[in-house]
Amino acid sequence: MAIKPGRLGIGIIGAGKVGAVLGAALRGAGHAIVGVAAVSEASLERAELLLPGVPVLEAADIVERSELVLLAVPDDVLPHLVTGLAATGAWQAGQLVAHTSGRFGTGVLGPVKEAGGIALALHPAMTFTGMSLDLSRLVDCTFGISADPAMLPIAQALVVEMGAEPVVIAEADRVLYHAALAHAANHMVTLVAQSAQILGDIGVEAPQHLMGPLLRAALENALASGESALTGPVARGDSGTVAAHTAALQEHALDTGANDIRDAYLAMAEATAARAAKRRLLSAEAFLGVQAALRGDDAGPATGAG
Repeated sequence: MAIKPGRLGIGIIGAGKVGAVLGAALRGAGHAIVGVAAVSEASLERAELLLPGVPVLEAADIVERSELVLLAVPDDVLPHLVTGLAATGAWQAGQLVAHTSGRFGTGVLGPVKEAGGIALALHPAMTFTGMSLDLSRLVDCTFGISADPAMLPIAQALVVEMGAEPVVIAEADRVLYHAALAHAANHMVTLVAQSAQILGDIGVEAPQHLMGPLLRAALENALASGESALTGPVARGDSGTVAAHTAALQEHALDTGANDIRDAYLAMAEATAARAAKRRLLSAEAFLGVQAALRGDDAGPATGAG
């Protein structure tokens, strides 16, 4: 396939949910996908669906044929893949190599730089399904990018071509950046699942339907107003309600073995109270009352609560 002027021949190593979608987005921007490495049955099916007609090749062959190599593999696999390919002399001078890991910056691509290649870190701050609907979600997506200063425009251009927005993350801040996103997105899924489990245990047939409007409003309010949007018994200093929650969740844990739900509630309530007190959304007296309730102390409701 002839490549248009200014277009790249791109190879994708890792046809997981992220790699296949980003490959399809780059193909839609006019780049040529010269090959994809896919091993599992699911990856092969995903490549066929999102990248029809693209040959499935070995990783070394993809590196040899590509002007840009996109490494879309799990974080723990990435360093070994990069060094393994370096040991075979695969990396080429002037070649662009980008990975999609949130945890790593360009340091993990040191062997690429040593070979004269250009290292880029392009992490999409989005959860992927691996289906075509992800392509439309890229329009609202932000990528955390890292690269040597002279190479940042290349990373930015690739992200913009996919319809997304680039945000520069310093190399030293990549792990904290990724931890922040994982804390928000991954733990939100766990919290929702835990709440749905409680509702299911008390006989609610469609807990997701019940929670949907509440959770969507809470998320929108939090994104718009930050912690000023906080509501509920902890924010009000309603230690009596917090104590009742604590006791009920302890009983539920004894009945069902769901200690994780009780522990998560206690940890998040404690963190919520501490942050509310620090921002003076919660009085010192109310804060102490909430803490006592979370410990299970025999303390009455705090006075002066908001």
